[in-house]
Amino acid sequence: MFLRVINRAEEAVICFFLFATTLVVFLDVVLRFGFNTGFMWTTELSLHLSAWLVLFGVSYGLKAGSHIGMDAFVKLFPRNVQRLLTGIGVILALVYCWLILYGSWVYITKMKAINLHMEDLPIPLYVAQAIMPIGFLFLSIRLLILLWALISNSAAGFKHADEAKESLELAKDITQGEGRA
Repeated sequence: MFLRVINRAEEAVICFFLFATTLVVFLDVVLRFGFNTGFMWTTELSLHLSAWLVLFGVSYGLKAGSHIGMDAFVKLFPRNVQRLLTGIGVILALVYCWLILYGSWVYITKMKAINLHMEDLPIPLYVAQAIMPIGFLFLSIRLLILLWALISNSAAGFKHADEAKESLELAKDITQGEGRA
């Protein structure tokens, strides 16, 4: 239940930020090149919307297995050693996430205390940059889920895109299709 809520929330937020970023950039391009006008704030807004999109997408990409894996060395070992090496990688990634979480929390707290605003929009800077702790919190949750899967022996490594395998399958389909023609 908890994971389903997180998945749906991530998907909804990613869709919103993708739509909003595309809309703002499209509006900016049409106004600048079509009407020789525009708004000063669209560049700053699209930059922050893109940052929110990317940092939410990192944790979702880990869940969906869309990150490229570099585990050729790890796959040389038996399953239990793969789990151990992946576990070490997950723990190191969690340490990194917690360092970024702590640092970004300190930064956001200082931005709130200073009460800085974005240059072109009346939005407090700490609100616009709050994605740092939020994004790394979501990534930490995904890493903890993977760590639990390693401990419970339901996974041996990171789920990731295997581009080489997919390319070979595509090449095979293409050559088989040419043989039929």
